[in-house]
Amino acid sequence: MSSSEQSTAPLVARPQRARIIAYVLALVVAVVFTLIAFGLHGKTGDGPGYFQRGDQAAMIGLGLCAAAAILLMTRPRVEADEHGVRVRNIIGGYHLPWETVRAVTFGRGAPWLTLDLHDDERVAVMAVQMADKDYAVKAARRLRALHSASLTTSVVE
Repeated sequence: MSSSEQSTAPLVARPQRARIIAYVLALVVAVVFTLIAFGLHGKTGDGPGYFQRGDQAAMIGLGLCAAAAILLMTRPRVEADEHGVRVRNIIGGYHLPWETVRAVTFGRGAPWLTLDLHDDERVAVMAVQMADKDYAVKAARRLRALHSASLTTSVVE
C-alpha cells in the first residue's frame, strides 16, 4: 500500500494495554467475589443472624457488577475516514466531520490524544492512549494524515 493510499485508508483504533488490564482485572474481581460468597455461611458474628443463600447470591451479583464497571474501560474506540471521525469514550461519544476539527494533538504528558475543535472545545480520544506507545503514535499519525487529507480535498473542491 502506498503512503497516499495508507493516509486515506480508514482507521479503527482501540486501547491496547488498558483493555488487557481491564479484562484480567474484571475476571479477578468476579472470581474473588465468588470465592468470598462461598465463604459466607454460618453465623454473622455474635448476633442472632446467619448468612443465607441470598447473601451469597448478592455477593456474586456485586462482583459481577464491579466486573462490568471495570469492563467499561474496554469501550473506547475511534474510527476515522476521509469524511470524519467517530469517537466512543467510556461514557458518550462524538461523530465529527473533519471541517469541525482544527488539530489532532497529543500533548506532552497527556494520557490520550485530543481533537481541538474550531469552537475552542477539546474532545478526548481515549482510544489512543500514551501507555500504548508505538501503537498510539501510529494511530495519531494516521488521524493527522486523514485530517490533512480532508483539508486538502475540501480546499480543492
